Amino acid sequence: MARQADVLVHIDGASRGNPGPAAYAVVMESADGSPLAAFSKLLGQATNNFAEYQALLAALEYAVRHRHLRIRVLTDSELMARQIAGRYKVKNPDLKPLHEQARQLIARLEAFAIEHVPRERNREADRLANQALDTAAVGAGFKPASAASCPEPARMLQASATYRKGILKLHQRLPLLDGEEVDLIIRRKK
Repeated sequence: MARQADVLVHIDGASRGNPGPAAYAVVMESADGSPLAAFSKLLGQATNNFAEYQALLAALEYAVRHRHLRIRVLTDSELMARQIAGRYKVKNPDLKPLHEQARQLIARLEAFAIEHVPRERNREADRLANQALDTAAVGAGFKPASAASCPEPARMLQASATYRKGILKLHQRLPLLDGEEVDLIIRRKK
């Protein structure tokens, strides 16, 4: 698949303890840099490599579902990038079914590329994955991770806002699609 990508996808998987609490994040943007989607998900207790594969699967499923069929994935996981590119064998039995799932989804795309990049080139995905872990650390529960689970894009975003005259104004932009509906949980600051 050599044609140029229409969508740039940054992915990151994180695990604190390896295995330990794990999460992933996906950030998608169009070729001109416009944001398309950003989401993260807590995975429970898992390894970093499991989380990286879950990020890739979530990105691929989202891309196929939303007809983004020409994508380029940037990841700071050299192991996964080389396994997907066919340069490394997948030896870990827990990763083999995830690798196969990814290959099946990639086959549904018109164009696909994956590239290992330094963490500095993957900052937003790294930030979102760690934000999901930070949220878990302060009380959000984990569900056990399993290789058979199907990743669903969880839009776990956090922002602060000010309420004045009936309007809730966010202090920062959120990576949401125009017209996207969201559920809010509001906590008052002390």
